[in-house]
Amino acid sequence: MASSPSALQLVPSEPTAPQFSVSVRAASLFISATIVLSVVTFVAATLPLDPAWLARLRLLDCGIAIVFAVEYVVRVWAAEHKAAFLLNWMSALDAIVIFDLLAGLVGLPFVPGLRGLRLLRLLRFFDIDLALLHLDSRDRIICARILFTLAAIVTIFAGPIYEVEHRANPENFATVLDAIYFSIVTMTTVGFGDMTPVSSAGRLLTVLMILTGVALIPWQIGQLIEQLVKSARRVSVVCPGCGHDRHDREAQFCARCGTQLDTCAIETETHH
Repeated sequence: MASSPSALQLVPSEPTAPQFSVSVRAASLFISATIVLSVVTFVAATLPLDPAWLARLRLLDCGIAIVFAVEYVVRVWAAEHKAAFLLNWMSALDAIVIFDLLAGLVGLPFVPGLRGLRLLRLLRFFDIDLALLHLDSRDRIICARILFTLAAIVTIFAGPIYEVEHRANPENFATVLDAIYFSIVTMTTVGFGDMTPVSSAGRLLTVLMILTGVALIPWQIGQLIEQLVKSARRVSVVCPGCGHDRHDREAQFCARCGTQLDTCAIETETHH
């Protein structure tokens, strides 16, 4: 399976519109949906549900753990350089998520409060998921990256904040949903003031969450604004080679495939 090293890295100035087989697309969609489902079960497990529903959630977590474990074994088996694969940070993240799921099933939390890391597994399928959503322009990719970054920051920090604040302040932080609400309100600088961390660890995590958001989001929004300005200077001329229809006004060749463009059509579009 193709993978993306990081949803936070710079993307090429002109996306190459990668092509993936039907089986790769289907597998990516299935695993991505399973990852999102695992985050939902993590949140739902902290709600005051009937014991029968909690049992169903545990069964669902068991199935998710099996899917993740099988996928991880297949990746290790298919890797050309297995040692390098196992030492890769994405593989380490996969292992942490799997061990956390398996340990949680027997009542021994592996990494308490870090279950929000499950969402970061989507980084491995970022390129394929963008192709499935037909997000092939750089401005759309940057928008998707900003939304993913926001969701990742909220999900990753909501878990630890819930773990430390639920013990010290169970009235306000009764479930992970409360921690998610607090994280979103804090990240968007709304600050209603109806929920505040009372423990030192909770306050430290809140500060780290804010600093992470301040470091990543404005930088990505700046990239989006820069890209929108560049897009405004482009003309709509279809490349006869690959069909790409957005080119710089001064372009003579397609930035995607290198085919010579119809300069007369570009000049006509520019004058319009």
